[in-house]
Amino acid sequence: MKEIKRIALVAHDNRKKDLVEWVEWNYKLLIVHKLICTGTTGRLIEQTIKAKLKKEDTVQYEITLLKSGPLGGDQQLGAMIAEGDIDLVIFLWDPMEPQPHDVDVKALLRIAVLYNIPTACNRSTADFMISSSLLNTKYEPIMKDYSRYLKRTLSYE
Repeated sequence: MKEIKRIALVAHDNRKKDLVEWVEWNYKLLIVHKLICTGTTGRLIEQTIKAKLKKEDTVQYEITLLKSGPLGGDQQLGAMIAEGDIDLVIFLWDPMEPQPHDVDVKALLRIAVLYNIPTACNRSTADFMISSSLLNTKYEPIMKDYSRYLKRTLSYE
């Protein structure tokens, strides 16, 4: 990971307000990094940052908007993780509300764990991640070696 991180920001409907508040509090730390967001969440984050930066017109920041989660945004994000294009994930998901795309959510969280991507699923963990001294430094995560898994032989008898 380089000094400039590629940070994914995602939130279910009942958690979007929490993520927007978190971004309002941390926008100065976030805008020096590249932000990648799913659908509606991304538009809310973009509005929030623009409102905070009104007086600071010269500040440049980068937000990439993906599709809405249920329309494939979670899968787009998972593909970006698999390709090595995401460094951190902040995903405030709603544990109390069933989602029509629960399988996509589970797949996204699984791929983040598989590729050893730091992932926050609540504000406390997001606070710890954003305040880590590793946020603005180079970092090489230790990757599990899956070559043995890939070389396994399967018997179909």
